[in-house]
Amino acid sequence: MSEFAGKHVLIIIENLPAPFDRRVWQEANTLKEEGAEVSIICPKMKGFTKSFERINDIDIYRHSLPLEARGALGYLMEYSAALFFQALLSWKIFFKKKFHVIHGCNPPDMIFITALPFKIFGVKYVFDHHDINPELYEAKFDKKGVFYNLMVWFERQTFRFSKYSIATNDSYKKIAIERGGMDPENVQVVRSGPSLERLKIVPPVASHKRGKDVLVGYVGVIGEQEGLDLLLEAAKILKDRGESIQYAIVGGGTDLEKIKQLTADMDLSDIVHFYGRVSDEELVEVLNSCDLCVNPDKPTKMNDLSTMNKIMEYMSLKKPIVQFDLKEGRASALEASLYADKDSIEDFANKIAQLAHDEELRNKMGSFGYDRIKNELSWDHERQNLISIYRKIFS
Repeated sequence: MSEFAGKHVLIIIENLPAPFDRRVWQEANTLKEEGAEVSIICPKMKGFTKSFERINDIDIYRHSLPLEARGALGYLMEYSAALFFQALLSWKIFFKKKFHVIHGCNPPDMIFITALPFKIFGVKYVFDHHDINPELYEAKFDKKGVFYNLMVWFERQTFRFSKYSIATNDSYKKIAIERGGMDPENVQVVRSGPSLERLKIVPPVASHKRGKDVLVGYVGVIGEQEGLDLLLEAAKILKDRGESIQYAIVGGGTDLEKIKQLTADMDLSDIVHFYGRVSDEELVEVLNSCDLCVNPDKPTKMNDLSTMNKIMEYMSLKKPIVQFDLKEGRASALEASLYADKDSIEDFANKIAQLAHDEELRNKMGSFGYDRIKNELSWDHERQNLISIYRKIFS
């Protein structure tokens, strides 16, 4: 009999749909492979608009959101609507088949509110800590104030009502213990290790370079704190120097149109191409065609303590990286990356140029990163940590 047979886990996501959220989808499939039944509640977004879908024997319930939030009030409206639909769908699923665990994936730190009524039925709440929301708010709005204090309060309540917590890195584990008061024995680090089955090395497609000598890739969210404006400033510096570099930007987000307009205003449209959100197949093709990849995340406290999925995805495809010198970015990439001074866009540009002109260094760094993923950080390794914490949860 499978290890978790007879158990039912409800996973709730607020900010991304399944199966698009790769971390959550890997977790869901791992639990299913170990014998648990898995249901997911998530929002509808472009490309994922069915209210119900069953994929890989996992039930996915999707709900609408009233708007794509901008500003503190917009986020409050979005989160309130999400809580309403999460509660509605949770009871629907519970009456269909009782679940034993609610696995809440932030942001925001409010999903525990949906889970609270189910505690009287013995349902455990597990907090999957994806983002540190107080720092995320500060990074987005460059201030603290009433809404910041509200984020701190919600985080505190989330840890208070969580029997177990899953952290994406050691910095988040420290926050769970020191700021959240969690028992260290009940906090497990489960990194968002990429799947080498999904991210396969394939031959590059030269057309993505659009006639340039070097292709620089970016994949991820395009929001206020991801630093795409900084990447454009670095690209402008290199263009003015006469460098033959093309930039491939893969992903979507609230600031996509703003960044596209900034690209045009800076006269960079000829060297920066936006792919938007794409299929895994196209993502793999574009990244394999890149000579190097970048993570221009702004040097905020949020980004300093967070592990970005893009870093390990780049490493999975043997791509050397340029990023600002941030704590968890360095912890993940080590020698697979060059690290620019936190306050210097020119140094970021110089690091891109250094790799653009040094193929031997690119190959050395790419091989180091790939070996680190294969031997230490891929989902094949991290899934064991998820199984370990769920053994405690179900015991």
